[in-house]
Amino acid sequence: MSDFNLTRRSVLSGAALLLASTALPTIGLAQEPQKGGRLTVAADSEPRNLNPAIVASNGVFFISSKIVEPLAEADYDGKDGLSPRLAVSWEGSEDGKSVTFKLREGVTWHDGKPFSSADVAFSALQIWKPLQNLGRVVFKDLEAVETPDEHTAVFKFARPTPFQLIRNALPALTSVVPRHIYENGKIEENPANTAPIGTGPFKFAEHKAGQYYRLEKNTAYWGKNEPNLDEIVYQVLPDRSAAANALEAEEIQLAAFSAVPLADLDRISKVPGLKVVTKGYEGLTYQLVVEINHRRKELADVKVRQAIAHAIDKDFVVKTIFLGYAETASGPVPKNDKQFYTADVPAYTFDVAKANALLDEAGYKAGADGKRFKLKLLPAPYFNETKQFGDYLRQALAAIGIDAELVNNDSAAHIKAVYTDHAFDLAVGPPVFRGDPAISTTILAQSGIPDGVPFSNQGGYKSADIDGIIAKAAETLDATARTDLYKAFQKKVVEDLPFINVADWTFISVASDKVGNIADNPRWAVSNWSDTWLAK
Repeated sequence: MSDFNLTRRSVLSGAALLLASTALPTIGLAQEPQKGGRLTVAADSEPRNLNPAIVASNGVFFISSKIVEPLAEADYDGKDGLSPRLAVSWEGSEDGKSVTFKLREGVTWHDGKPFSSADVAFSALQIWKPLQNLGRVVFKDLEAVETPDEHTAVFKFARPTPFQLIRNALPALTSVVPRHIYENGKIEENPANTAPIGTGPFKFAEHKAGQYYRLEKNTAYWGKNEPNLDEIVYQVLPDRSAAANALEAEEIQLAAFSAVPLADLDRISKVPGLKVVTKGYEGLTYQLVVEINHRRKELADVKVRQAIAHAIDKDFVVKTIFLGYAETASGPVPKNDKQFYTADVPAYTFDVAKANALLDEAGYKAGADGKRFKLKLLPAPYFNETKQFGDYLRQALAAIGIDAELVNNDSAAHIKAVYTDHAFDLAVGPPVFRGDPAISTTILAQSGIPDGVPFSNQGGYKSADIDGIIAKAAETLDATARTDLYKAFQKKVVEDLPFINVADWTFISVASDKVGNIADNPRWAVSNWSDTWLAK
């Protein structure tokens, strides 16, 4: 039986019960990892599906990455930015039609059964390709997985597929699940989707709705002398201010994914015993994007789109909405991506006079009331920052004579309105850049995307040039040539503005000084935490 009894009430009242030790100077901690202990973490949501092989999203990874492992993980210093997990090596063929994975030996599932290449083959063909939200694109041409032995998996593709793409997709898109658990019955309805069984350093122990998830140490983990922690508990705290209070009361030791409001960071950074950590999210860059419905006559005119771009003061947005915890965007690839980013794109400086002149040139003169035309503006409800930017954008558009009606919906209604019904003129979206434009970025500009696909081109934009670049990159095997194509993609997108990139942001962690090995890889919050430790 678990002795975990932290209640939501105790967390919410924690601010009034600050321990005296939080007022004392921080004591220097030994750098040698310590064993044991329970790490209690703030969680602002409760994913209905905890299977990352099906739902490749940060909310799922945050919990499940400690349980279910991918073939490789992102790494600051590793070759090609990767470090091995369930695969120890990977090699692509010259013709681009196969990738060979050598798998880790001596790995067992949490139920004691041995891990093998059959599990990888099953996961790839039965889940990643047909069911996964992102894998459907990356593995669309995967036709077979050969398993010549228990520790070799050879992916066979019907068409040449860039090894660079497959390699870049490994951390986010290759979570492996046990075939023996999933092979009978409907995969989407398997009980293991809510109580996952993996090979990771922690086992799923229990979930109490509205209260917590609890993970316990996997004593048979393949990692030598890992994990360090005995337990991880995710305390459900949807209210961000509650997370800050709980940290100060020492009732939790970690709040990741900016669970502490940006406005509180300056104050909380001065609290003895707490640290603010800005690293560990470089592989999870969120992008603040103005999505545009090109079916609207005015918005189909590139001069109007350019005018809107000139009306946005990106520096103001970064300083005021993100309080400096973001960076202005120049295009569809964030500046922190060393592999694909290029600065060689047009710039739209903040210039209201230029914006007004462009609208005049486009034939949309201001009326006697100063207004040119009306638009419907839908900000995504997922983050405070996207909602705040919606308010700002309405004012910025008013300054150039565009009357924007704000429509605020909940998450389900927003997704339906924008991505299924196309009932918007402008929308504010936060897509995620996941290390390769083909995984999550080209879909924002590519034509022909079916209705109902979130964070995709549902604005009706179509460009033969951009579609051609995307198609060419999809079959280009040479990594340098493929990178050059995506640089051309960026330039063309910024020239034509199918959407407008405003800012790029990652998240902030706040943790107790007692927590060791934080942010040691670019996807740390959604990695396995096997080497994370807690000082006694």
